[in-house]
Amino acid sequence: MTLIKTLAAVAAGTMLATSAFAQSAREIRGASPYVAIENEPAPKLIVDPPLPEGLTIGVYWAQYRVENLRIVPVFGAGALQVSPRIGHLHVIVDDLPWWWADASDNNTVDIAGLPPGEHKVKIALVDANHNVIPGQEVTHTFTVPESAKLTHDHHD
Repeated sequence: MTLIKTLAAVAAGTMLATSAFAQSAREIRGASPYVAIENEPAPKLIVDPPLPEGLTIGVYWAQYRVENLRIVPVFGAGALQVSPRIGHLHVIVDDLPWWWADASDNNTVDIAGLPPGEHKVKIALVDANHNVIPGQEVTHTFTVPESAKLTHDHHD
């Protein structure tokens, strides 16, 4: 009988501890798209360093997340009035004069085929009209090792 009481107490304690740490959907996903937000907090871009496993094969993988903005494929001046606010990412490699827009929100920027040597990737959080949100750019400078195998065999 003591073993059953002990197991029941452990189970009850686990359930209480789990519910105490549970976060709401709003805390994880942000505000509902059905209700306009008054005085929205500033958007924020968080980007992790590139994964070393990718760099060894000439691939830049960096996970990201945003706060107070939804990444969606909606563009143009009219979209600037949407609440909750929307936007996307601009990705620039090695200071090239062109960039690409990433509106997929798949949580990882993926750039393959980088030759060995030093590289720079800049990721900017932008509004629906392609304006960079002030202070929301992250730049990674990294080196692809000479031993990197430059094939698409490893790129999943």
